[in-house]
Amino acid sequence: MSALVPWRHIDSVGVRTAAGFVLAAWGVVAAAADLPRFYVPGCEAEMETLHRLHALHHDAAFSACTLWDGWLPQATLWASAAKRVQYRAALLAKRIDDEGYVSMQQHRGMAHSAGWPFPAWQQSGGAGFHFAVAGDPWAVQMFGLAPLGNTAGWEIDGAEVLGIDPAVGLRLRATGDRVTIVTPPFRCGTIVAPFARVEWGGRGLGAGARAGIEWLLEGEAGWPEGRVVEIAAPGAMAFADVPLHRHPGHAGILTRYRLSVACAAGGEIDVVSVITAIDTRHPVTNPLFVRACCDFVAWTGDVGFLRRVIGPMRRALSFALDEFDVRRGKHVFVPWVGHDGRSGIAFDAAGGKTMRPGHGVGNNYWDLLPFGAHDALATVCLHDALRVFADLERRVAAHPEWEIPAAVPPHDPAALADLAAAIRTDFQTRFWNEETGRFVGWIDADGRAYDFGFTFLNLEAVAAGMARPDQAAAILDWVDGRREVAGDTSRGADIYHWRFGPRSTTRRNVATYVWPWFHPETIPWGDQVQDGGAVLGFSHHDLLARLEVSGPDDAWNRLRAILAWFREVQGEGGYRKYYATPGRGTLQGGGTAGGLGLDEEFLESVLVPQVMLQGFLGFRATATGYEIHPRLPRDWPELTVSGIRFHDRVLTVTAHADGRVGVVDTGAADGGAAR
Repeated sequence: MSALVPWRHIDSVGVRTAAGFVLAAWGVVAAAADLPRFYVPGCEAEMETLHRLHALHHDAAFSACTLWDGWLPQATLWASAAKRVQYRAALLAKRIDDEGYVSMQQHRGMAHSAGWPFPAWQQSGGAGFHFAVAGDPWAVQMFGLAPLGNTAGWEIDGAEVLGIDPAVGLRLRATGDRVTIVTPPFRCGTIVAPFARVEWGGRGLGAGARAGIEWLLEGEAGWPEGRVVEIAAPGAMAFADVPLHRHPGHAGILTRYRLSVACAAGGEIDVVSVITAIDTRHPVTNPLFVRACCDFVAWTGDVGFLRRVIGPMRRALSFALDEFDVRRGKHVFVPWVGHDGRSGIAFDAAGGKTMRPGHGVGNNYWDLLPFGAHDALATVCLHDALRVFADLERRVAAHPEWEIPAAVPPHDPAALADLAAAIRTDFQTRFWNEETGRFVGWIDADGRAYDFGFTFLNLEAVAAGMARPDQAAAILDWVDGRREVAGDTSRGADIYHWRFGPRSTTRRNVATYVWPWFHPETIPWGDQVQDGGAVLGFSHHDLLARLEVSGPDDAWNRLRAILAWFREVQGEGGYRKYYATPGRGTLQGGGTAGGLGLDEEFLESVLVPQVMLQGFLGFRATATGYEIHPRLPRDWPELTVSGIRFHDRVLTVTAHADGRVGVVDTGAADGGAAR
């Protein structure tokens, strides 16, 4: 995450009312009385604090952005009927392109329209021409972008200019069968322009209308014959992300674009913008979408939803397996321009620093870190999707009465499970650093591995079962300070300096970032989330990893430390007030760079309370039933979780220390088990 994207900044406050503890978070009021409750005899104070943490973050835990699909649905669908409504609509509306790539859907940006909003063309030495910026506050706030007021420098043939509309941009009426639109001259390397992004629309074009885009390179006197990439003719207003980089003639210095529309006579064309675009797609959107859909079906039992989404899920998984060469390589290899894992910052022999636009594009959750090429974090994510989707495909095959369409052929669940196992085995050798005793983040296209002590990656890998037992033990020994790694900036007890969780990284990084993040050395250690800071939501993986490796007592001790921190922070007025005191740390969020990810865009904070359901209670939902495998700390006589929405029922589940489990059906749930 980074501070380059502006977010709103609203403090969180809490008050006690007759109805219970109510917390206002990001302008949304969450009534604690409406959420599930956790009960442990003798731990009433801790459970009340955990409940308040849950209430603080639950209502805001929704985003149509695919980045959070692997976390927020599983954390909310069991707890809220409203979240079921939100996520059903969001997942069914997910945009998937013709090749099968699942859109990020963050917000409008200045890069690939289905990717992350930046790096923008303004940050890349690229070019952009905008006739309208209405409805794009980010462009105005971030870059001060003003729309073009005339067509000076443009060459337009076969059409008359009707004017420039602030809402739809340049308006043209075709006067001939072929319309050509040539941009003013510009100059940029093709490495920062793998895509040309056109936003346009059309009306009344001929039935055979077709379009294309050409480009001029420096030194060329005219437009080379036949060097064109065809695109769909403009219809409803939409983006066209044109992969010019796939054409063998796209190499050198770009100087102009030419758009053409054939069979256009009598029609109208609106052009909002034409820009050079970095490939800001992220390799995790497809597996995250698959995971979210699996979670939705598991918690709701909504077969009607499954019928509609199974085709997109299968296509999304196929794209990921093919695009990243997973079946052959047994891991995610990202082949996209700019995603080669190399840094966007370079140093010469004298220590001089230069930007390398086009290199170091962020992947996954970390939009400033060049996870890429051989990507460990994306591999963990894909392994998870394979595992849950294999289970769903098995259940689909076993229930023909569900009448699940097979227009997109099903994946063989056994083959998916075998592939997941092979990926896990490969991961344990490919990404393991014997010297440091932990997993590296990625290996770049030159074969160089990057290890900044990524606690978030290592703990998630352990929680996901990706590590061998000896590797998992070594990771916990490192994170807990029992084993120190030479060269690390943070060692021993300092790894938990922020109390609620480990530092995201334990080794200072001032050289490996995407190129717009050009001066990381000017930010003190710990004042950025990806460089010694911490993210509350990732304590979820910490807790689950401890449960797997060290057992429930260790996980409970860590959770108690988190709750003690939370009580102290809330006692002083909440995150924003507490961390306003100098020396306590800096918060990121709302457009401000900082070291601690707790609120604002850090929606994943809602993951922390899920350890009660997923971890200690061991409740696992499936499309056809549920499993309960409790693991209670020694001093818990029992654990009760109420308000579990499973399919069309609401359950209260109690696990006892002697192994007994009781389930009480407390009524019907809204938004579940549609058939």
